[in-house]
Amino acid sequence: MRQLADIPHPEAKITLFSWNGKYLIKLEKGPFEQTYKVSEMDVTSEADVRDLLDEAFLAAALARFQAMAADLHAAFQRHDL
Repeated sequence: MRQLADIPHPEAKITLFSWNGKYLIKLEKGPFEQTYKVSEMDVTSEADVRDLLDEAFLAAALARFQAMAADLHAAFQRHDL
């Protein structure tokens, strides 16, 4: 796996990788991470992958981080942990 870029964002760490014919977009926030795989056949360049990271995509991903945190918290509560 080859790291192509760190993409600055104020709320999450975003890293772009190239691996096995795919671009991997990795978003990290606190203890959570999301990884999206985009086939190199579906885009023409790394710039196209960066274009996918628009405001709507990132807003949804950040909301998903909140949902992930809520899901984990609820699981802890269900099991009295």
